Order: sequence, then structure tokens, then C-alpha cells
Amino acid sequence: MAQKQNRYQLLIEDIFFSSYKKGVEEITFHRDDLIKSSKKLGINLPKNLGDVIYAVRYRIPLPQSILDTQTKGREWIIEGKGRAKYCFKLVKINRILPNSELVTIKIPDSTPEIVTQYSLSDEQALLAKIRYNRLIDIFLNITTYSLQNHLRTTVQEVGQIEIDEIYVGIDDNGRHFVIPVQAKGGSDQLSVVQTSQDIKLCSEKYSDLICRAISAQFMEDDLIALFELTIQDNQIKVAKERHYKLVTKDEIGTNDLELYKTIG
Repeated sequence: MAQKQNRYQLLIEDIFFSSYKKGVEEITFHRDDLIKSSKKLGINLPKNLGDVIYAVRYRIPLPQSILDTQTKGREWIIEGKGRAKYCFKLVKINRILPNSELVTIKIPDSTPEIVTQYSLSDEQALLAKIRYNRLIDIFLNITTYSLQNHLRTTVQEVGQIEIDEIYVGIDDNGRHFVIPVQAKGGSDQLSVVQTSQDIKLCSEKYSDLICRAISAQFMEDDLIALFELTIQDNQIKVAKERHYKLVTKDEIGTNDLELYKTIG
């Protein structure tokens, strides 16, 4: 039996098929189209219209009727195209998923217990653990500092974006870096769309700095996958991946330390 669609999926489906024709690879729409579709379908909209777009990007799948129009090896994504403007775009399938065969590196957990106790969401807990354990420094081999959480700003030809956390850093040669971090917990998936937007923002706002885009995801409790992502041939590619497990000091043994000597 087909799964019942929620109201966000119904709205997106109506907007998509109001303009879709076989063979098209881009469909532009505006935020006001959500209001038009909601009136047409008799659906109550959330106060934050942007939550509809966020949900179908990261939390829930596109309607099956839209997925059925995809061609082999390609999928629909939703990109920002300016202020209150979006675009369905048919692109090559490009998943960011942890490699289950990668070695797990144990890190002594420095997260204050009171922070763990009062973290309100998986995403916030993940960002806090990354920050208190200096995982960005360890992962990139540079000294970094958290500049801002949940940075909301606008990017030309994209519109408003939000970066989960942004770091700045410096290496032993004095080079300066800007490091946008997107974090996903629970059932949320890492997004190539968000990474692309983060890189565009860094190019626009921090042009003198070297951008190293990071994505982070809980694989399970206290096991964190970190990815360094870059753009190659107009696609997001994984440049580096590590898995870190936060543990007590007693959980790191001689065998672990011997293993880490062999990791390049």
C-alpha cells in the first residue's frame, strides 16, 4: 500500500506538476507558489514557509510521483535561485554516506557532562561534541576557532541560507581558512545542496580565506563521521573521511594506539 503523503509533499507535488513537462531538467518556482497551492488544496501552511523546502531537502523524500519522472542515474534536488526563489533541478545522483568499512578512531571524550545533559537536539549535540573535542582541528590538522553558530545570510543567485556553524583557522604556514560545517543527526541526510551553498558563501564573503567545507553526521551514539567536501566537475566530491568515537580514557588500549600508527 502506498504511504500517505504529508502536507508538505502534497504542496511540493502540486507545484512541480503545475510546470513539469517530459524532458525538462529545471523548474523554477517562488515561495508564493506555496501559498497558491495551499489555497488550491485546502492545506494549512506553517508560519515558516521555509520549513516546507527544508523538510523535502533533508527530512522527507520527494513524492513518489516526482521520483517516477527521474531518469536513470539522475535525481531531482531543490536549489535556491535567489530571494524567495527556488528551482527543481535534475542532477547526477550524488550521495554523501559514511563508508562502513572505514576504521574507527577513538578520541577521549572532553564534552562536559552538563552540556550532554541539556542538549536539545541531535544536531546541537553533534555540534557541541565536535566543538568541545576539537574534532575540526584533529580532522584538518589546523588550529580552528568557532566563529558563529547558525549563521543566516544571503548569497547572490541563491538567496537566504543558514550555515550550522562556521569556523576560522590557521596552519603552520600562516594560511587562513574558513570552515563551514553542516551537521545532521537522527534521520536527516547530509545534503550536497547545502554544501554547495556553503562553498558559494565562503567564496563570496571570505574570498581571501581557503574554504574547507565539512559535513558531520552521527552514525550512532558518540560515533561521528566527518567529511571534507569539495567541488569537482560541478559535483560535490568527498576529499577526506574519518570516523571518530568519543570514549573514556579506559577504552583506549595499546592495540588501538598500535593501529593508529598505521593510518596514513
